[in-house]
Amino acid sequence: MSELTHFNAQGHAHMVDISDKAHSKRIAIAEGRIAMLPATFQTIALGNAKKGDVLGIARIAAIQASKKTSDLIPLCHPLSLSRVDVSFVADEEASSIVCRVQCETTGQTGVEMEALTAVQVGLLTIYDMCKAIDRGMTITDIRVLEKHGGKSGDWVAQSS
Repeated sequence: MSELTHFNAQGHAHMVDISDKAHSKRIAIAEGRIAMLPATFQTIALGNAKKGDVLGIARIAAIQASKKTSDLIPLCHPLSLSRVDVSFVADEEASSIVCRVQCETTGQTGVEMEALTAVQVGLLTIYDMCKAIDRGMTITDIRVLEKHGGKSGDWVAQSS
């Protein structure tokens, strides 16, 4: 396990100096799940939510969130994202929706936090748009699935 880099020699939090790191293409893929009542799932699947296109709005929210990550996470570097892809997979049997986000950049630091933030906000948007009919929705299983690029190279999560 590597040392924690967000602390300086005195033990104080600081933003990591990336000025000497090489620019490289970096990719991160993250996902999470929101579980709901079957009736809520059907409302989303049929496009009958009173507030509109739930997944379309959640997709835009996730993209916006990826671009605002450094405003939300204090020690994250602002990044110029070159690509953000948001997809939703409906699991009718489990009455749940999986949000998967792939973020890409060419830079000096990774995009895992951007992908994770996008997933969370995408799922929170689904919750917000449907909470009037289902306050018991549960957001779970937020995780990084893959990371590519940079000095540490590729990493892929083990299947759960």
